[in-house]
Amino acid sequence: MTVLYALLFVLLLAVCWFLNVFGIPGNWLVLLASAVFAWLVPAESAIALGWRTLVVLLVLAVLGEIVEFLAGAAGVSKAGGSKRGAALALLGSLAGGLVGVIVGVPIPLVGSVIAAILFAAVGAMAGAALGEIWRGRDLETTWRIAKLAFWGRLAGTLGKTILGAVMIAVVIAGMWL
Repeated sequence: MTVLYALLFVLLLAVCWFLNVFGIPGNWLVLLASAVFAWLVPAESAIALGWRTLVVLLVLAVLGEIVEFLAGAAGVSKAGGSKRGAALALLGSLAGGLVGVIVGVPIPLVGSVIAAILFAAVGAMAGAALGEIWRGRDLETTWRIAKLAFWGRLAGTLGKTILGAVMIAVVIAGMWL
């Protein structure tokens, strides 16, 4: 029964991790779920998590936020984008991520994750372009800002998602080592 609980917990962590693709703080949900798990599972159990594991998860979650913020902010601000463009890039990214999960790409197991990440970046690009056009920018400037919003969102989401996968690996190692 212990193995079943551990597998169900890892499945829950995978669902939390997947939420990163939509811009939802999945890494923080991984940390929260792990803290609750550590609190509920007795220390004598074969799958108990220690506090050192939780501290490592906290550091990784903070690092994921820093990576996502710096990459995303660098994209729009490097090109001189407006606050309106940045806000619409965020909204476009959320919408694009949802569309990507629904549409998917034909790759087994990871197709919807890849599509959600790519569509979120395309949504950020479209939102930034709309915001800059709305502000009255010329097409050349708008396109430059939109491209950097795309690459910034893509880099930030990939970095944060990779760190989330590392967090799950840390939990698995913490349960059995």
